[in-house]
Amino acid sequence: MLNFQPLGFIQQALATDLGVMAYYTPGGWPWQPEGVDRPPLVFLHSLGGGSSAFEWSKVYAAFGCTHRVIAPDLIGWGQSTHAPRAYSTEDYFYMITHLLESVAEPPTLVAATSLTAGIVIRLAGLRPDLFKGLFLVSPSGNSDFGRDYKASLPALLASTPGLDKVLYQVGAANELAVRSFLSTFLFADSRRITPETVQAYLTCTQQPNAEYAALASLTGAISFDLSRYIHQLQTPTTVVLGSGSQLTAPTTVKRLASLNPKAVQQVFEIPNSGVLPHLEHPAVTIGLLRQFLDRHSGQD
Repeated sequence: MLNFQPLGFIQQALATDLGVMAYYTPGGWPWQPEGVDRPPLVFLHSLGGGSSAFEWSKVYAAFGCTHRVIAPDLIGWGQSTHAPRAYSTEDYFYMITHLLESVAEPPTLVAATSLTAGIVIRLAGLRPDLFKGLFLVSPSGNSDFGRDYKASLPALLASTPGLDKVLYQVGAANELAVRSFLSTFLFADSRRITPETVQAYLTCTQQPNAEYAALASLTGAISFDLSRYIHQLQTPTTVVLGSGSQLTAPTTVKRLASLNPKAVQQVFEIPNSGVLPHLEHPAVTIGLLRQFLDRHSGQD
């Protein structure tokens, strides 16, 4: 598989009960100045077709000199093991917990996107000791405020035996489908979609057994109503959203944030951006993340 990570970042491997998790971290010059204590900063990608650590690569490269960046491909995604299994929310609880306890020295600063951000909110409610601060982009459970995502047409079609893998090959694992998905659902302005972005997503969708993790998201197997859990969050949190997000409505994200103003201390809306402002407007996202680090990490 091609390497889409920034220059100077190296791939490491973490063994888990679900397989090997690849993650990217600064390696060598100029990322490891002597005598500099670099606190860990973890970046977790979303769970849509073709997702991987590439999603955050335009942002985390800016923090390699000041932080020990840890950007994994979660199990089932990117260059990690693609275990052929029925993925569940509990699987992601396990992956993230194992990563933080094994590599990141909790409590840890974590950035996460979309459904993964919703999972992180739930995990932080259960294990507040793991997290020092959360920088979350469009957190969602995909079935928020009583909406039953599993009853939607895409979920029903993807849950049909025999049709599910055909749909994945036709609707995700080819260049036309990737371009359509990026321009229709992820980006507010398709002119910002680079050839590198298309190739990174396409390469990930075509990995052997990549359909298992993607279909678990599409069928709603890991969907939940985040409004039932967000009140349990105690970790200081900043929420960022794109004004043009098609996957998670900005009004839904703001409504979720309003349920726990004690924990969710700041909400920023980035104009003319889809659900991935860190790919579409990386410089703006970097600026907001720096503010977050100044606010929550003490020495940063």
